[in-house]
Order: sequence, then structure tokens, then C-alpha cells
Amino acid sequence: MEFSLVNNKGMLIILSSPSGGGKSSVAKALLNADTNLSYSVSYTSRPPRGDEVNGKDYVFVSEEDFFIKIHEAAFYEWAKVHDNYYGTLRETVDKQLDSGKDVVLDLDVVGGLNIKKANPDAVLIYIVPPSFEVLEARLRNRQTDSEEEIQKRLTNAKSELNFVGKYDYAVLNLDLDETIVSIRRIIESERHSTKHIHMLSIDNNA
Repeated sequence: MEFSLVNNKGMLIILSSPSGGGKSSVAKALLNADTNLSYSVSYTSRPPRGDEVNGKDYVFVSEEDFFIKIHEAAFYEWAKVHDNYYGTLRETVDKQLDSGKDVVLDLDVVGGLNIKKANPDAVLIYIVPPSFEVLEARLRNRQTDSEEEIQKRLTNAKSELNFVGKYDYAVLNLDLDETIVSIRRIIESERHSTKHIHMLSIDNNA
């Protein structure tokens, strides 16, 4: 008799960090390195920043259209962050999971914890910045936010870091390449977790 390990559905992988903490950069690197990962593009009511592309970085919609999606119960989760709305479309995520793909989402802590409530098997990974000084430098180097916006994001970061203990994993982002390696190891380990797989027996004599 032979045995086989099967995972018919993909798993949800949530990356969170304070704004400027590196979650988007990590997500892009993971997707480039792992063909079994897919990405769910979030909806947002905020305008595009810099060279962001609609449908690739975010789906940019008006607040009115965002509220319509809320009333239709179309979002897996949604939250108001930095005075703008963000949401994860349920239909998009479910299609990817049903196809066997592992889905990466980069979300704030509110969105991440809401996903965990809806899907307890979701894997939550918090990317921790080395210091507030480094975080501030990263925000300023983006050159996309006003001074008022930067200060707001730094204030929110102090609050968001209090939620690290509610996540499954925490990775200190001292070096981006090392952070990516650490998170890839976490994902590979979770793929072998009994939360995400089940065992089949095959009777060769049948």
C-alpha cells in the first residue's frame, strides 16, 4: 500500500508591516521566486501614488464604488487605513485558492486579523522594521507622501507594532534578501503542515 499527501486547495499567506516596512517589496520578490504563489490585488479608494498601475498594484475605485462592494458583501475583508479604504475581493481569492495556488496578500494588521477570523488556517507573517528611524527614512525616500502623511504613518506604526504577538510569525527586516529567504522557508514549512494537507492511501492490489 502506498501513501500520498494531497492539498486540494491553496493556503492564504498574509504579509503585514507598518507602512514602509517592506511588505510590498517582499511580496513581489516571493511571487517572482515561487510559481505556486499568486497575488490578489486589493481594492482601494485612495488615488494612485507614483508609477502605480491600476489592476496591478491596486484596483483604484471611488469611495462610492467601494461602498457598493461593501453592501454587496463582495470583500473577504475591508478596513479604513490612513483615511482610505482597502479591501480584498472574495471572488478573486477563492478562485485562486480553488485552483490550488497559494495566495499572498499584503495587508495592514486590521485586514490581516480579519482574514484570520474568516480563515483560521491563513498564515500570518509580520515583517518588523529594524527601528523607527529606518522606517521613517524609508517613508521619506519614497517621496510620495506629505510631511503630515509621514507623521500620521509613523504614529500608526507604533500602534500597529502592538499586534505582532497576534501573528503566527515575525521576521525582522534587517536585510531584504535575508528576509525573503526566511519567509520562503516559512511558506515551505507551512505547505507540509497537517493544517493544509491530508493523507491518502492507495491500495495497489485493488
